[in-house]
Amino acid sequence: MAELNELWVDRDSLRKTRIVRREMPDLDDGCVRVAIDMFAVTANNVSYANAGDSIGYWNFYPAEDGWGRVPVWGFGDVVQSRCADISVGERIRGFLPMASHVDLRPGEVSAGQFTDVAGHRQSLPGVYNTYERTSGEPEQMKGMEVERCLYFPLFVTSFFLYDYLVDNDFFKAGQILIGSASSKTGYGLAHLLHEDANVSQRVVGLTSAGNTGFVEGLGCYDQVVAYGNEAELDSSLPAAYVDMSGDTSLLVRLHTLFGDGMKESCLVGLTHWEAGKVDDLLNGPGDLPGAQPHFFFAPAQIEKRNAEWGGNIAITRAAEASARISATLPLEVTWTRGIEDLKTLWLDLLDNKVAPSTGQMVSLAV
Repeated sequence: MAELNELWVDRDSLRKTRIVRREMPDLDDGCVRVAIDMFAVTANNVSYANAGDSIGYWNFYPAEDGWGRVPVWGFGDVVQSRCADISVGERIRGFLPMASHVDLRPGEVSAGQFTDVAGHRQSLPGVYNTYERTSGEPEQMKGMEVERCLYFPLFVTSFFLYDYLVDNDFFKAGQILIGSASSKTGYGLAHLLHEDANVSQRVVGLTSAGNTGFVEGLGCYDQVVAYGNEAELDSSLPAAYVDMSGDTSLLVRLHTLFGDGMKESCLVGLTHWEAGKVDDLLNGPGDLPGAQPHFFFAPAQIEKRNAEWGGNIAITRAAEASARISATLPLEVTWTRGIEDLKTLWLDLLDNKVAPSTGQMVSLAV
């Protein structure tokens, strides 16, 4: 019998990890067992962990005694099935744990997808509970599995951030400030703004001094400013701040600098994860001048567009944009194999030791 390998993370101390190895339990009736073939690990997964209690990411794959399974995006193959609608050998893509295997309970099965209908997931956003059945996909999509793990989940968020800004007429801002501009989600948003001829707003990237060269080389920012040099920004031009960093001190500095000219302020990611949890960031700084900071939750914009556009148009457009942006990325893909090396990679991400020019893929398949 195959062994289940998982990496658990302490929900209150993200550097504390636990490697769990155990025999596979019996598969429940109506469920499928998926051998996870590959998944991506990015700063976005650190954000999932840091927002695990506030937003609910820990609830997808509950663990015990204060531990959590960090969700990731990946592909796997059905190796056992007690569900009449899903066959052994099928390949799926979706929201998975950092593990060698996972059991899912398919429902709402169609030719192209199914939903995990496990009881503990019913109150969670549907976009994370949906799994793609890839056998009927075009060959071009089948050939982009790495990109669909590594980039698509981030660029889908980029697309709906872009759509959110357009949908709200950029909140009357004349410039878009992007915190953690070297992040893939930040780059994706900047790329979409840059390529849209109807967007007249300046796109400004904020990043660490060591990453300024990389960000400038991406070619989609009108200005790149290192943290600590915010005085270089044009504070006379109203701004919308899209924050991938989660840095409270940066948030306060920018709101203080722009005052009432800060027309929008939304938190998306937590690349500076030790700067505080989501609740601390949104409630801790107290009254700030300008727009009230809030958390941007992509599923809410997706649901809005689903209601307005119908069908799967919103996700289709986001996937098309993701494929287009992925083709422009000058990134080197690095593979990690084995649960011990995954633990090392996780700690490196937490300690900001992973270069933004690399994409980290993981396979625990034996």
